[in-house]
Parts: sequence; C-alpha cells; structure tokens
Amino acid sequence: MTLTAWVNGQFLPLEEATVHIEDRGFQFADGVYEVIACFGGTFLDVKAHLQRLEQSCQAIDVVLPLSLNELQSLIEQTYQRNPYSDAMLYIQITRGAAPRSHLVKNRLTPTIVITSRELPIPTDEKLSEGVNAITLTDIRWKRCDIKSIALLASVMGKQEANRRGADETFWLDEHEHVLEGCATNCFAVIDGKLVTHPLDHQVLGGITRNMALQVAREQHIVVEERRWKLNESGLSECMMSSTTNAIMPVCHINDDSIGDGKPGPIAILLRKEILNRFEALKNSELKL
Repeated sequence: MTLTAWVNGQFLPLEEATVHIEDRGFQFADGVYEVIACFGGTFLDVKAHLQRLEQSCQAIDVVLPLSLNELQSLIEQTYQRNPYSDAMLYIQITRGAAPRSHLVKNRLTPTIVITSRELPIPTDEKLSEGVNAITLTDIRWKRCDIKSIALLASVMGKQEANRRGADETFWLDEHEHVLEGCATNCFAVIDGKLVTHPLDHQVLGGITRNMALQVAREQHIVVEERRWKLNESGLSECMMSSTTNAIMPVCHINDDSIGDGKPGPIAILLRKEILNRFEALKNSELKL
C-alpha cells in the first residue's frame, strides 16, 4: 500500500517524504501540530482545529505561510490521495530549518507536513469494560494550552501506563487536582454533574472535549469546569475524550475501581450521542 504525504509544497510517497536534518522540529521540538478526524470524506470540526493550530503558531511566533483555507484544501487533498475512508489527518508545523542555535535571528520558512493514517477504532472489549488509567505528578512544561510537538513527558507517561497494565496516564497538579491525560481530556461525574478542569495553561482545549460539554448541556446534564480530585465524595464515573476515542469510560485508576468498576450511564450516553454525530458526518451530503 502506497501512502502519500504533503511536505513543504509537494505530495510525495510517504517513504520518500523527508525534512532537513537541521529542522528545528527535530533539533528543538520547535513546532506545533493538530490531528483531525475524517469520516467518509467529511472532517470533524476542521475549522476549530485549524483555528487552534493558528493560535498555537501565534503563541510561538511562527507565521503560517498559507491561509487557513489553503491549508484546509491541502488537508482535503492529502485525504483524497490516501486509501482510508475513516482517517486521521496529522498536520505538523515547525519554525523551519537553520544551523543549530537556540536563537533564530531571521524569520525562517516554516516546515509543513501533512499525513493521513487510518482512524483507530477502540475494540469491543474496551467499549464494554472501559479502560484503566494511572496518575502521575505533572512533569510537563507550563504551556499545555499550546499544542506543542514537545511530547516527551507524554511519551514517558504513556510508557509508564503501559508498564503498569493501564491505557492512559492522568496528570495531577501539586495539589492532586486531575488535569488531563497524555493524549486525552479527563472528566468525572460528581453528584450527577459532569466535571472537568477549566481551560488554562495546564490543559489543552480539546475539540472533542468541547463537543462532550456541548452534548452534555443538550442532554440537560449540569457541567462544571472546575478543579477536582479523585477522592471527592459523590464521584461515580470517570471518562476521557480524544479524537480517536470520542468518549471512553475509565473504570479503574491506580487499580482502584471508579463507581462499580463498569462504564457508567453518563459516559455511555455521551459516547452514544457523540458517535451519532460522527455517523451523521459519514452520511452528510457535504462529503468531499
């Protein structure tokens, strides 16, 4: 199977797609990224993803050489050139290539890479049993609101979760408030309310997170964006959200059961409603 990537102005077979050895993404993790889901040719909240990408670029003072409409067109073309009906489009933008130095005196031409992979689907077992998680004290940098490619801490968190037989790590602040996962946002149901950490420099504003909160409100579930802990009285469910998971129940954390240790009713409801939206996208008349 031949896959195609877009790299700095041209489409190439994936195995031939390369960037300069002194690209600052490779040397310094000096870049940002987005991941966008596509269902049968229709993209999920592409405008919101591109706006967040632009905000991340602005936060690190990288000027996009393309308009958002031009970038969206390239994303759509990358999707069309690859074989997956349901796909995960990855966009990475770095400051560009230059001799290795922390200080860049002149503005560089950014490196832009777009790839497409098959959208991973959770197994039936994961859906029926929920997933397991661990917690670790947050070791990341202090601007998690920027979708940076500097993901070493998250890689370490994922590796530790895997070593301990879990699926995800949730980061805790110095007061043991739950922040978010390595690649997910995290929610709890406390006294029947859907609770999640407010957006600040410690938490990335996930696109699926926003959808989950919107769906919850539409279902007349009270939403609280506040700091919360795992030992709060009345906590009956936990769940996580991401592009690839939609909503996934989290039934055990640090080997302790959440509620009765099974997917809870609010997680099941939110997942069903979000998947209904995904299915509506597949059947949309606005397909590419």
